[in-house]
Parts: sequence; structure tokens; C-alpha cells
Amino acid sequence: MSGPVLTRIDVRAGYDAGAWYWQVPAIAQLRDQGLELAPVTVLVGANGSGKSTLVEAVAAAWRNGLTAAVHHWGPDPGTEDGDLARHLTLTFPRPHPQGGCFLRAESMHGHFADVDSAAEELRAFGGRQLNTQSHGESFLAFLESRLTERGLWILDEPEAALSFRSCLRLLSLTDALRAKGSQVLIATHSPVLAALPGAKILELDTDGIKARAWADLELVQDWQDFMAAPQRWLRHLF
Repeated sequence: MSGPVLTRIDVRAGYDAGAWYWQVPAIAQLRDQGLELAPVTVLVGANGSGKSTLVEAVAAAWRNGLTAAVHHWGPDPGTEDGDLARHLTLTFPRPHPQGGCFLRAESMHGHFADVDSAAEELRAFGGRQLNTQSHGESFLAFLESRLTERGLWILDEPEAALSFRSCLRLLSLTDALRAKGSQVLIATHSPVLAALPGAKILELDTDGIKARAWADLELVQDWQDFMAAPQRWLRHLF
């Protein structure tokens, strides 16, 4: 198995110091210290902690280095976060592999519509268009069709498309990608997706970015507490 596809992320000198995203503690820490990635890196944290901002920027910066022959790697970056990508320096072996993809829940339908429009692409799915399948089925079918591609796989909150059992299937696919020498970067609120053995888990919060064990994650403890006694939580809401 080959080494990591993307080893490190840094912010280059001359960045726009007035940009809003430097006010996010995790992004400020990225600027000051950089970030090293593992074969599978999982980002967790509350809404607004910077998970999507970070993976969106990495995806856009990585896409800029792909050849014109690479199709359907991912959607265009969002206008609100696209500027951060210009400030990133990515460290990786050269030439870097061209496989993988960037998928985020809110743009998945449009991305798969592009795939569905190409007849040669549909052969990988038995001629069945992705967008005629359920959200979760199309997501997993897309990943399963590309397991042989070594590359960088960036997934932003994929659990939005997946049931519990489909999340388990994604764990299996993630492990298969890792075994083939690919690298996976996931931003998630799912304790299931954070549970892959050997994954590097980074929690983003008001203090920045910290490596954490799965059992110590706030989201894991909250879910365990809720499932053990939901009424203890619900009585405060209703």
C-alpha cells in the first residue's frame, strides 16, 4: 500500500488577514500551525466549528491540481468559502494520484446529474441513472463504482444521505479505500462514521482543533446519554 495522498495542509504567507474565516478558532489554528492528515481523518464538531469550511477549501485547492482529463471529481466550491482555498498549500507526493472525489450533501443531486448525462459513465451503474435511486443508494453506488481509483476522497456530512445501516456500509467502503492506498477526509456529525478503527479523529471547537479518542468525543457521549434515557433530554424541550 502506498503512503498518504495528502500529507499536510498549511496556509501560505500573504494571506488575506481580514477574511471572516480566520475568526473561526479551527481555521485560525490551521493558519498558525498547519494540519497533518492520516490515511483516514475524521473531523467532528458542532455547527459553525469550521468543518465544512475546512474540507471545502481543501477540496477546491486539490481540484486546482487535477488534470483536465479528470471528470466528476466534485462540485464547484461554494462562493462563501472558495477564497480560503487560494491561501492553502498542500503537501503531497508528486505526481499525485488523480482518483477520488469530493461529495457534500447539499450538492450531491446536481453532481450526480452531471454523471447521469454521460452515457459512458452509466455503464459503471448498469445503465441505471444515479438520480433515479434514493439519495443513499446513489451515494453508495457512486463510491462503490470507483473503489479501484487511488486518490483523495473528501466527504462533507455524508450521513445526511444515509440510514444507520448505510453508514455502516460507508465505513466498510472507507476501509476498502484505505486498503487500496486511497486517503479519506470526512467531516461528520455521526458517531458511527467517526468509529472507523485506526482513523485520526480531530474535534473542532472554540479552542481550535484537538486529536481525540472516539469514546471521549462530546457527540458520542451525547448520543449515548440520549439513547440511554431520551426523556431526560426531551423533558427540557416539551
